[in-house]
Amino acid sequence: MDNAHSAGLIKARCREKGIPVCTLLAECGVRKGLIYDMEKRDWTPSCEILEKIADYLDCSVDYLLGRTDNPDINR
Repeated sequence: MDNAHSAGLIKARCREKGIPVCTLLAECGVRKGLIYDMEKRDWTPSCEILEKIADYLDCSVDYLLGRTDNPDINR
């Protein structure tokens, strides 16, 4: 998993949906440094965190992992 790429996909999906990243993280109960840690520290979030984010952003976890370009695959 390329954590920096996944962080970029999360930020891009937030922009598409008109959702501030800080709102996404707060609504998902995730600490606000998550995106920074993914981009700069190569930190890998848990499956549970990715699932919460994917559900909130209405996309698949595979999309957030960069395994598909289609955010709606497997839905």
